[in-house]
Amino acid sequence: MGTSPGVLAPTFWSGSPKGGTFDRAFFDRPAKSVAPDLLGARLVSTVDGPRTAGVIVEVEAYIGPDDPASHAAARIGRTRRNAPMFGLPGTAYVYLSYGVHWCLNVVTGAIDDPCAVLIRGVDPIEGLGVMAARRGRESDLASGPGRVGQAFGITDALNMHDLSSPPLRLLPGWPTPPGSVDVSPRVGVSRARDWHLRFSVRGNASVSRVRRSSRLQRPMSAGPNSSLSGCTATEWSE
Repeated sequence: MGTSPGVLAPTFWSGSPKGGTFDRAFFDRPAKSVAPDLLGARLVSTVDGPRTAGVIVEVEAYIGPDDPASHAAARIGRTRRNAPMFGLPGTAYVYLSYGVHWCLNVVTGAIDDPCAVLIRGVDPIEGLGVMAARRGRESDLASGPGRVGQAFGITDALNMHDLSSPPLRLLPGWPTPPGSVDVSPRVGVSRARDWHLRFSVRGNASVSRVRRSSRLQRPMSAGPNSSLSGCTATEWSE
C-alpha cells in the first residue's frame, strides 16, 4: 500500500471534519434514527498505542426485543452475552461471531431497552499501515464488520466501553450529501430479512457487497410495525 501509519489515505471526504464529540442524547434515540446519522462519523482507535481512524460508511440497526434478528430478541431475553445492549447509550457491545470475528456495535436508546447499531464498514483515513499489518493484507481493510474489528484492534476488552473516551472513540466527521445514502435489507440474518435497516454511503469502496438497495428518501419503517424503536446486534456473515 505504501502508506505510513500516520498518513491520511486518499479519500473523497474533503475539508476538515466536524469538531467536538457526540453527547449522550445523540445515542439516546431509536437505533433506526441513530444508524443513518452515524454515516460520515469517525471511528478513532488508539488500542495498543498506534492511532487508526476511518469514516463510517455502512451500518445496520437492530431495534430491540421485537426485532427477531436481534441478539436480544424477546425469544432470547437478557443473557450474559447480550447484557451490554441493556446498558448506557453510546457504549460498545462487542461480540464474537462464528468464534472468529469481533464485531463492534453501538448501544442506543434507553437503558434496559436493548438496541444497537452494528458498524459494518469504515473507510480508512489514518493508520493504514497499522490496519494492513493487523489484517495481513493491503486491501478491503475495513469493509465488513469482522474486518472493522480486526483493523481497529477491537476485542471483548472494549465491551461496555464508553465510546466518547480512548482508546476507542466515535467522533463527528463529515455530513453525507443529500441523496447519497442507500437503504437495504440487513446482511446474513435468518429472520426479518426484508427489513430495510442497513444504511450505506453510495459508491464508497469500503461498503461491503450489496445485493439490493433503495435510495433513502425518508425514515424507513422498521418492518411491519413502524412504531418499533431500538436496536441490537446481528447474525451477520461476511
